[in-house]
Amino acid sequence: MRKTFLSVAVVCTLIGALTLPSCIGSFSLTNKLLTWNNHVGSKFVNELVFFAFWIIPVYEISGLADILVLNTIEFWSGDNPVACGSRVVEGNDGKYLVVTDENGYTITSQTDGTSVRLDFNKEDKSWAIANPDGSHQTILTYVDDTHVAMPAPDGGQTIVELSKEGLYAYQQLATAACYAQR
Repeated sequence: MRKTFLSVAVVCTLIGALTLPSCIGSFSLTNKLLTWNNHVGSKFVNELVFFAFWIIPVYEISGLADILVLNTIEFWSGDNPVACGSRVVEGNDGKYLVVTDENGYTITSQTDGTSVRLDFNKEDKSWAIANPDGSHQTILTYVDDTHVAMPAPDGGQTIVELSKEGLYAYQQLATAACYAQR
């Protein structure tokens, strides 16, 4: 009886693994927890907090919540309920506050206070910059998994392959347009 149950369980697991789609998910809650842990203090303090969180099962609970609830919500709805928030990012020319919400990002320079808003339109799968007058200027539209439509110098759009070669070709197009305007 026990041998039969084990055989059936193994066969069902193999069939499920081969036929059911996989959804790994982004594990946002666990990643946010790890990011926070990396910025607590010195590397020694970070390591002590890391071990403490494994002993008091904080990481185990966040991982289980990601696996059972948050990644499932993300798979079925397409939205991650933990993705919203804010973070300070340091760039080559200063620090920026990046605030994330369900529609996109607001990026504010901590040096001079200037701000830019990027919105994602789920209907046409495009990213746009919000203008001060409330209008939007589309900067990128997904065509398929390997191509995007980008603004061309002539006012139209050009299809760009999502690869190093595609990026280089678009840079060449933009550079040539800048020199032609001089």
